[in-house]
Amino acid sequence: MGEFFDAEQGGPLRLELRSVDGRDFTLLRQIGFRSEHYAECFVVPADLRRFTTDLASVPAVFTWLVPKSGDFLPAAVLHDALTRPGAWIGPDLDRHGAPFGRVEADRIFREAMIGLGTGRVRAWLMWAAVTLSTMWHSGRSWTRAALLGVLGTVLVLGVLATLDFFDVWDVLPWMGEHRWWRELLQGALGAVVVPSVLGLTWGPLWRAGVITGTALAFLLHVTAVLALLVLAYQVVERVVSGPTDSRGVRTKDRARAETT
Repeated sequence: MGEFFDAEQGGPLRLELRSVDGRDFTLLRQIGFRSEHYAECFVVPADLRRFTTDLASVPAVFTWLVPKSGDFLPAAVLHDALTRPGAWIGPDLDRHGAPFGRVEADRIFREAMIGLGTGRVRAWLMWAAVTLSTMWHSGRSWTRAALLGVLGTVLVLGVLATLDFFDVWDVLPWMGEHRWWRELLQGALGAVVVPSVLGLTWGPLWRAGVITGTALAFLLHVTAVLALLVLAYQVVERVVSGPTDSRGVRTKDRARAETT
């Protein structure tokens, strides 16, 4: 696996950050990463004009599974740099000799996380998550269609499986009319087999398709409940604290304090 190091004086990594606006950060000390697939190191400079990071871009509804900060933080900073042209110093070509792109940046992100000691399950989940953004930003119609196709199909089948389990609508052949524990097992089997087949439509990124589809199938209900709770909180916060400005900061109480 790869290894981070202090790009200024050598030795162990020293990740020093400074807040820019409470959401984005800049490096106070440049960091380096040695990948086992490259002879040249990757260096992220401590230059506000070239690079800022929002750390791990994790939606609030998923922070119970993947926090915004953790042992993977240096890998998240590196990934932010590698997905922005001109934000890093190092190889211009990937390990296959092609121009360095987001797909390779995502792979290095996974390699870096595992090298830092992040659990392999979490590392592969986070890799699959950033792959979604890579596919969407590819600009290719087929890639976007494959992405939306897998997510949409798994979502619809998950809802139908739930309705079938509670005997609201018997529509999925692999569920059937059985005892609850058997329907639960067959539903779980479907949550693995169906996404695994659909994930193949993602071509070279099929592993990400399988992981994403399977994770969505199993976490659908938890995510739905948490999404409703997050939405309820945001509604209450807006009523109590007022709307946010263009930076996402609520200014109602700040403005009130300035006028008193």
